[in-house]
Order: sequence, then structure tokens, then C-alpha cells
Amino acid sequence: MMKNVDLILTNAHVLTMDNDLNQYVVGAVAIQGEKIIAVGSDTEIHREYSSSNLIDCHGKILMPGLVNAHTHVPMTLLRGLADDLRLDVWLLGYMMPVEREFVSPEFVRLGTKIACAEMLRSGITTFADMYYFEDDVAHATAEVGMRALCSESILKFPTPDAHSYEESLAYSREFIKKWKDHPLIVPSVAPHAPYTCTEDILRQSAALAAEFDVPLHTHLAETLVEVENMRQEQGMPVVPYVKKQSLFDAKVLAAHCVHIDEGEMRTLLHAKAGVAHNPSSNLKLASGFAPVKKMIDLGLNVGIGTDGPASNNDLDMFEEVRLASFIAKGSSGDPTAIPAQTALLMATRIGAQALHMGHITGSIEPGKRADIILVDVSPLHNSPQFHRDPNRAYAQLVYAAKSTDVTDVLVNGKWLYRDRKLLTINEEELLHHSQDYARRIDIFLIKREQSVISKLIAIGGATEAESFEVQAKVPIENRNKILAKINDENLTILRKRHYREYDIYFLFDDPSQGRLRYREDHFIDENGEVSQVRSRLTHIGSAAERQFPQKVILSRSRFLAPATQSLRFYKEYFKPEKTLEIEKDRLRFLISFNETEFFINLDEFINPEMGSFLEVKSNTWSLTDAEHKSKLVTQLLEFLGASPEETTWNDYAEMVLDH
Repeated sequence: MMKNVDLILTNAHVLTMDNDLNQYVVGAVAIQGEKIIAVGSDTEIHREYSSSNLIDCHGKILMPGLVNAHTHVPMTLLRGLADDLRLDVWLLGYMMPVEREFVSPEFVRLGTKIACAEMLRSGITTFADMYYFEDDVAHATAEVGMRALCSESILKFPTPDAHSYEESLAYSREFIKKWKDHPLIVPSVAPHAPYTCTEDILRQSAALAAEFDVPLHTHLAETLVEVENMRQEQGMPVVPYVKKQSLFDAKVLAAHCVHIDEGEMRTLLHAKAGVAHNPSSNLKLASGFAPVKKMIDLGLNVGIGTDGPASNNDLDMFEEVRLASFIAKGSSGDPTAIPAQTALLMATRIGAQALHMGHITGSIEPGKRADIILVDVSPLHNSPQFHRDPNRAYAQLVYAAKSTDVTDVLVNGKWLYRDRKLLTINEEELLHHSQDYARRIDIFLIKREQSVISKLIAIGGATEAESFEVQAKVPIENRNKILAKINDENLTILRKRHYREYDIYFLFDDPSQGRLRYREDHFIDENGEVSQVRSRLTHIGSAAERQFPQKVILSRSRFLAPATQSLRFYKEYFKPEKTLEIEKDRLRFLISFNETEFFINLDEFINPEMGSFLEVKSNTWSLTDAEHKSKLVTQLLEFLGASPEETTWNDYAEMVLDH
């Protein structure tokens, strides 16, 4: 007896992309509700199933919808904002400042819907997103009808949707609880990257993902600089470092993995982590060539992603699949590396497995969701068609087909794109609103280009230092007394240094610009000789974020850049209203006090002669931590024999100006 189903797609060249890579040159698929019921030859399906909704595919290729394994979809609104820049300049100089100013729930929903329109036209049915206000990304995606892994970003810096990482984690928890088990949305947590997160953020994010059994989405080993810094600072590569932070307690999706060795690949494989390869983004930002062939050969699930539309600059998966194959061939010198069949698998079944969604989508198999696309391979650019090779269809799709060849898209059993027309999105309305954002962002950036921070970052090499710093300073009469206390057995000295510091402050007409400090650190060895000289620039915010009792200050984030040019160059480049020079001798200690790390600076002014000061500092990432450390600062000052009542709000430049 024939079974009646909701929909039968017939007369199609079916590529199942299943484990056996079954294909049916004249095939059909039966669909009931949101699921695939059966797939086979036209004859077999018509023998067993009937439907009042029978669609002739006219010989088009019917295949699983493409899986975009890594992107930042709201950044469609930042497409073309800043191009041909280094990653640090692009991210710190343009993306993050604009995001802090403009990103909102409204921004995110609009950017997401624009991305969904573009992705549907490219045959994408599922994507892995990482951004802010991810609840709004999820809402917009569900309204359109697409499938997505939606990952809430967590950083040690303040973000558009959180003042601290604790807020981001709390947001993530509620977001995951709200969307867990949704038919289209898989919620996730996204500690941005090891270099933008603390160890605590990585551990807590992994614990949260493991608690709810949802994926954890992050960036790993994207640039060589990131990897080298990790080796210098932690004495190990990136993957062992995050493993040490228990990141692999969760189901990890790791974007990029450009600079990893075979040992790290095996760690990822053992952890059952997925990898998202982003060929266009890695090329455009000159991040390097990911060792994709080696990863695939080892058995890693490596999907393909577009990355964000601000760093690609499109969401065209056909282009990415083709590049993934070509780059593997070109970088390895092996034309058989990543053949068309493998590249297409990476964009479908293997990509879904990388997202930990392989049981839901990625192949045309009974029981999986009906996420299906139709591709017309009859146009001129895909002609003529040879039939000698049974696997010709894979090469046609990867090497010759275009995203514009996608004619129809079905997600979860519902048509979202039919006969090249979007059914759930009003493109004209989206374009109108997007252009309004572009106008406002242009105005903002034109004004901002006059800022000191912008000019500092434009030089190159600028990085945002610890987001916040708890600090207090107090005048002292005798450094030796403080030294005796520091050497007290109750204090653990983790590191100590001796410097002669030569500071030149650049002061500007507009106080809101803050100050720029050019510093030469002369490292003094045990013999009193200069062993090393380091020069750098530091931008210092114009005011404190918060003042705690006993004049303990929570200071703003700072930007650092290596001073690779002459002092004369910087004076001419930044054009300060005036400069201020300070020379001091500094004894610097990293100590542990009440199980908390603090920096202690014992500074003796040489020019001008202003005596000596004790300065206590500690990096912090949250207000809760800052309040706790502010109390410990006061206790530490008392322990060292200094008077907390004599602490000053002013920094050294202000003291000299008032001197």
C-alpha cells in the first residue's frame, strides 16, 4: 500500500552526501513535515509514496543545503567598512569602535536578515554564528526560517551587550535555556579567542556548555602572531593551552586553526572538536593557509565557513568551497589534495558534524531534516556535460557552478527560496534601513579619524591592553623600608625587575583625547648595567572609570603599540599641544598577596625631583573583581607600611603639571 506524504521532489539528480556517497541520476525524495522520509530512484519513490504536492525538478541537482561553519552574520552592516588592513588594525581600529557605538538589538536583527537573504541565495540552509545580542540573531533567523548555531560572544573587554564578562555569561545562560530544543536554533556560548579571554572565562564557558550539552564556538590559532605570543607567555601552543583550561569538556567548534601542528590536530580529534576552515577570510587578512588536507586525512570534521561579511566580504559558499579545494592543492603542491567530492562533503555532511549537528542535517537521508537545495547546472558556464565519469556532478558543482545557479531552497520542510524568489524576506526594506546605518557610521568614522587612538592604531601593532586596572599610589619617604616589607616571608615574589624609565607625555588641546606616552624602558641588570632597551607608546584614557574608597581607582583600558619610529616622527605625526618629560628609577615586583596577584612599583623621581612613590596595581576584568581587589589594595598598602589616607587620584603626569 502506498504511503501519502506532504511533498515529493522528483526527476532530480540526487546527491545524498551520505556515508556511502549514494547518488541517483534520476532520483526523488519524499518529505513528511520537516523530515526526509525516503530517498531513492524516481521509480522506487513513486512505487512506495504518493503526494498531492509533486514537484518536477527538471533534472536539477538536488543536494543537502550548504552549511556555513563560521560567520558573524550581523556584520553585513559593516561590509566594506575597512579593507586591506592588518587584522589588529581592522579589528581594533574600526570594527570594535564602530560596534561599541552602533551594535544594538535593532542593528543585529537587521544585519541578520540581510545575511539570511544572501545566504539563502547561495544555497546555505544552516550557519554557525558568533556575535552579540545573539538572542536577537536567533529571533531574526527563526523568523526567516533558517537553521543556525547561534553563539553568544564573551570577551574580557566590555562588549555592546555587556559591561563585563560575568554579564555575558549570565546572558548566555538565559539565552541557552530559552532556545534549547528549538526546531531551528541551537544555542551556544562563544568565548571569542584565547587572546581575548581570561583563563577563567574559558573555563566557565566550557562548564556552561557542558552543563546544557550545547556546543562551544571559538577562534583558535588564526594568526602566527597569536601562536607566537601564546608560546612566549604560556610556554605552549594554543591548543594545549585551551585544553589546560578544560575547554574540551565541551563540544567545541574551533574557527580557523590555521597555525596548528599534527599533535594539536590529534588533540582536537580526540576531543571530537569540529574545525571551521575560512579560506577567503584567511587569504584577505593574510592569516595563512590552514593545513586542511592533513586535518581531513587524520579524520577531523572540518567544515567550511565564510567568516563575517566584514572580513570576506560576502557569504557565497560556492566561492568558499572552490577556494578550499584550490588552496589545499596550491599550498601542498598536490593537485589531488581536497578533491571536489571532499570539498563538497566539507560544505555539507562534514560541516554539519563540525557544528555537532550531523544528526540533524548535512545529508539527504531518512530521518534527517528536509534541508534541501536545487542547483541548475545547465547554464553556459557549466556546459557541456560529460557522462563518462559517475562523479562528474561533484566537479561541476565545485569547479564551475555559481551561487546564482541555486534556484530553490527548502529548510525544515518549508520553502524559503522558490524559483529564485525569497519568500520570507523583504529585500527592499532591508536595503533601505542598511543604507541609513552606513550613512551614520560614515559620519561617526569621519569624526573619529581625528582622534589620537585612531592615529595610534593606524601606525600598526596596537593592541588593547588589560581592559581595566585597579590602582593606587602613595608618596613614601624611604624605599628601603618598603623593600624590607616586600621581602617579608608573608609575601610571595613571583617576578622582579629594575628599570630606568624615560617618559615623554604628549598633551592635547582636547582633554577627551587622553594622553599619549612615549616610554623608553632601560632594563638594569644585577651589576647596574643596562641590559636591554624597550620603547613603546601607550594611550591613557582621560579619566578613571570608577573611584573606590581610599582613593583606589579603576582605570580605563589602554592601547599599547611598539615605538618603532623616532621620537621626532611621533611628535610630528601626533602634533601634541605640548610635551612633558619624566625620568624615574623603578623597582617593579609581581607579588601574591592573599592569593591575589599585584604589581608593586617603587618609583624614585630623578627629573623632576619629586621624591618617591609606592604604586600598587592589579589587572581586572569585572566590577565584582575590581571591588574585591580595591579592598585588598588598601590592605596591601597598610601591610607595606604606607598610609592609604595619603593616596592620590592623580597620575604622574598630573603631579608634574601641578608641581
